[in-house]
Amino acid sequence: MTPIAVTVAGSDSGGGAGIQADLKTFSALGVYGASVITALTAQNTLGVTAIHDVPPDFVRAEIDAVFSDLAVSAAKIGMLSQPAVIETVAAGLARHGQTNVVLDPVMIAASGDPLIAPEAIATLRDVLLPRALVVTPNLPEAARLLDTAHAGDEAEMVRQGERLLALGPKAVLVKGGHGSGAESVDVLVTDAGVARFAAPRLATRNTHGTGCTLSSAIAAGLAKGLPLGEAVAAAKTYIASAIAAADRLTIGKGHGPVHHFHAFW
Repeated sequence: MTPIAVTVAGSDSGGGAGIQADLKTFSALGVYGASVITALTAQNTLGVTAIHDVPPDFVRAEIDAVFSDLAVSAAKIGMLSQPAVIETVAAGLARHGQTNVVLDPVMIAASGDPLIAPEAIATLRDVLLPRALVVTPNLPEAARLLDTAHAGDEAEMVRQGERLLALGPKAVLVKGGHGSGAESVDVLVTDAGVARFAAPRLATRNTHGTGCTLSSAIAAGLAKGLPLGEAVAAAKTYIASAIAAADRLTIGKGHGPVHHFHAFW
């Protein structure tokens, strides 16, 4: 059977993040990608200039259209900027019995522009986190979800992961890309313990869409039947290679995208 994953996220008109990055990742990893668009952004490598939210009723229609026809094996959830859309997505996941959910709590673009309304953060935390198989916050996102300071070391990353785990998801992957040091370390926190995933920290400004790409790569692995730990390991290898190849691309004047198709061209 053809593995199918769906991305529920915002559109990036510049093509480097959001729905566009997710679909590229699915394709690069041999998974058929479907999409539920939750917002349109006027965006490029320099920043976000406008956001147009898709009405909740239409988001519901998209969800029902995809899940009623396609045998979706995993769902990646990205940009959800408004409380009503978050509630609509949570209800849709429940309605269609989707449990292979990778939640990337997108809050800020690589340019620093906000992508979620302040009042939506509590809804994301309370309504959607408990439905996730794994939540994948970076250091600023984990801190904001917990209303605390950024983790300064791996031990604090694990502690914040444990606090997020207590909110209901089955696992939490705290990403260390915003940290420092020779390695970029992510920690996967579950009831069974902690797993560490490391890759060399690379000097490049082309990091637009890294979070979207990693979370959709995890969803691709889950869609192909990998256990969560193996899906995270494979996704970490993929994103590290995509970042390493990013400077082979010349895209835009700001934070360019990673090279999703580095294995092909």
